[in-house]
Amino acid sequence: MDPVVVRDRIVSVRRTTVARLESLRAQFTAIIEGSEWTTDDDEHDPEGSTIAFERAKVVGLARDAEDELRELDEALVRLDSGTYGRCEKCGKQIADARLEALVAARRCIECNRRR
Repeated sequence: MDPVVVRDRIVSVRRTTVARLESLRAQFTAIIEGSEWTTDDDEHDPEGSTIAFERAKVVGLARDAEDELRELDEALVRLDSGTYGRCEKCGKQIADARLEALVAARRCIECNRRR
């Protein structure tokens, strides 16, 4: 794989992930601000899920986005060091199809299955 193309792809995925994280943080703020105008008893809300559930869901999604950003940043480090695309466990080349699907993949599919 061409390192320039790989870098562009990682940067593009990173940009999308940053936008998703910013959106989730805005949603979290909106949930908190919105809860100030509701009753404290959201457990019996006939409208559906509780405010606490919505807040927890957004926090979980934001943590996932933060983890993805760390993985993407580490993929850039591997690219710069020349180890990008090599399985960190067995040292074999990671298949291009896997890297297309998971640009920050650290392990080949075989080693990932044996986890």
